[in-house]
Amino acid sequence: MQNSKLLEYLETYLTDNRRERFNNVLKKRTKHFTVATEDVYQLHNTSAVMRSCDVFGIQEVNIVEEVNSKSIDREIAMGAQKWVDLNRYNTTKSCIADLKAKGYQIVATTPHAEDCDLIDFDITNKSCFFFGRETEGLSQQVLDHADCFLKIPMVGFTESLNISVSAAIILQHVTAQLRKSTINWQLSEDEILEKRFDWIKKTIKNYEAIVEHYQTNG
Repeated sequence: MQNSKLLEYLETYLTDNRRERFNNVLKKRTKHFTVATEDVYQLHNTSAVMRSCDVFGIQEVNIVEEVNSKSIDREIAMGAQKWVDLNRYNTTKSCIADLKAKGYQIVATTPHAEDCDLIDFDITNKSCFFFGRETEGLSQQVLDHADCFLKIPMVGFTESLNISVSAAIILQHVTAQLRKSTINWQLSEDEILEKRFDWIKKTIKNYEAIVEHYQTNG
C-alpha cells in the first residue's frame, strides 16, 4: 500500500509548478480508452502514437510485437514514454485476451462492411482502438475478435492515412466527446496515487536513497 505521508514528503522535492502540473494532468487522464498497435514496422509510428496518447490523456498503450520488436524512439515520443504506461505482448492473442479481461471492447480501425464512421462512434463502452501494420493493416485475428469496426471518412484520392495520424484524429475526437459526457472516465483515486508515485520516481534524482532516508528517519 502506497504511503500518503511518504508521497507528501517526496513531493517536497518537486517544484510547485511541477507538482501542480502533475495534479492537473492526472485529472484529465483516462483508462476508459486505450490504444493497441500490432507489429508496426516503422519505429517512429509507434513512438508517435505513444506521443498522441499522452497529448490526449490516454494512460495506457499496448504494443504487440509478435513479428517486430520495438524500442521507443525517444526523439519522436518526446518524453511521452515517461508519462504513459506501456504494455507489451508477444502475441496478438494474448493482447486481445488481456484487454477483454479488463473490460475493453476491441475496436478495429479499418474500413469494413459493418464499420462505423468516427462521428457516430458510441463512447459509452471501454474501448481499445487497434491499429495495424503500415501496408497490410490489422491481422485477421484482430478482425475476427473485433467487437466493432471504425473508420475515418475520407473524400480525396488517397484512401488511407499514416497510423500515427489516424490515431491522433481518433483520439482527439473520442476524448473530446468523453470529457463532455457524464461517463465516469477519470482514473480512480488509487490509480492517481500510483501514478503520482511513478512520475515522481521518474522525475527526482536519487529516488531510492530519498525513500530509504524517509523510512529510516521518518
